[in-house]
Amino acid sequence: MTHEPNVARRNFVAMAVAGAGSLALSTTAMAATDPSKETTMSSAPAFQGSDTLKPLPFDPAKLSNLSERLIRSHWENNYGGSVKALAVVKKRLADALADKDLPPYVYNDLKREQLLRTGSVVLHEDYFDNLGGNGRAGTPERQAIAQAFGSFDVWETEFRRIAAGLGGGSGWVVLGFNQHTRQLENYWMADHAHGPAATTPILVMDMYEHAYQMDFGAAAAKYIDAFFQNIQWEKVADRLAASGATRS
Repeated sequence: MTHEPNVARRNFVAMAVAGAGSLALSTTAMAATDPSKETTMSSAPAFQGSDTLKPLPFDPAKLSNLSERLIRSHWENNYGGSVKALAVVKKRLADALADKDLPPYVYNDLKREQLLRTGSVVLHEDYFDNLGGNGRAGTPERQAIAQAFGSFDVWETEFRRIAAGLGGGSGWVVLGFNQHTRQLENYWMADHAHGPAATTPILVMDMYEHAYQMDFGAAAAKYIDAFFQNIQWEKVADRLAASGATRS
């Protein structure tokens, strides 16, 4: 009997703590749904960007018939420019979203730039990652491509023809595995923004003039030859396996 007041007090304290915890959780939940209490958009992953360039996976001084000067300029200025621009655009998007008076069409200008810069960053990284090899395809890659195109030579003929058609202009040639149709195909791309849907890039070739003009001027055919001499086919094999294109 003499301990009942202490027991009651302990019960009261326990209930008070529990109530405070519930209030804290309730307050947090309210903050999560109250726009006025949200953290800034720039802290959300979808709006985060980085201006750090991915290092070249090869020594640019050791490529065959592609100069170090060309590769470094391409990596630093064209790819690097897109990396830095994308980081700026993402920050601007976060700020613009908080502006309730900003017209949607103005916001969409930023979204268009985000699409273009994202495509440029991804395709450039894929392009540099599949350079630095000896240009000789291994048996697994040749078999996978031959199975899709009838022969390896048919694939190469089409890939080169698409590239030649883009010479003097801009765009990309991409050997890709379409996850929807389950087909390995060559794709023509006019720019960074209009890629084939549901497609994993397997081999990427940059046909913008900045990729070859410094070494070859307008002679795009010579650049196409040089590209094939430097394909890193081990990377192509890795991408084929990762995409599921080589599964039986």
